[in-house]
Amino acid sequence: MQKNKLSLKDIPGWAIILVLFGGLYIAGLHTEAIGQVQRLLLATGVMKADVPEPAAAVNYHDAGESAASGSADMVGAGFQLVSLDGKAVPFESLRGKVVFMNIWATWCPPCIAEMPNIQSLYEKIDSDKIAFVMLSVDEGGTEKVKKFIDKKGYTFPVYMPASQFPQEFHSNAIPTTFIISPEGKIVAKQEGMAEYDTKEVRDFLQSMVKE
Repeated sequence: MQKNKLSLKDIPGWAIILVLFGGLYIAGLHTEAIGQVQRLLLATGVMKADVPEPAAAVNYHDAGESAASGSADMVGAGFQLVSLDGKAVPFESLRGKVVFMNIWATWCPPCIAEMPNIQSLYEKIDSDKIAFVMLSVDEGGTEKVKKFIDKKGYTFPVYMPASQFPQEFHSNAIPTTFIISPEGKIVAKQEGMAEYDTKEVRDFLQSMVKE
């Protein structure tokens, strides 16, 4: 009796995918692989970040003028950050600048997917007037995060929380991105991954810059 030979075409597609992702998981590459797939989705342009019209920035300035001298009115007042080189940075020190803050982690595939786009945005923006805060919520210190950033070659500023996380920055999703006005008010919030290097986002950020 002739034995049936098992060929690749006889194996169900779901089984091949399961084995593939099982191998990636064992090798520790599953996060990167999923991130690459999601990055292709971002490249289609269907997930652009939702920001207000640039003209709305005038209203934010007007609303914040009366509170401009009181740091207690600033979102995240008292929050402390630490850079990857160990430098302490009070969040209040960013007052007077537009703040682009992205909350992320090395284990988060959509975070990894949107990072090249954020780097591209960072390279096109005047960092003297617009502060980037890439806030990692990884546990275990800065070494893991620093290794990840160095490997990827990103140059945007990366920080980790050094005090209790402010209630204003809590979110049901990661990544989450906040845009904060020079007066310290949250003017845009994006939960989940998105495309940020767009004309709409660049124009909105620039429209809030104080001359």
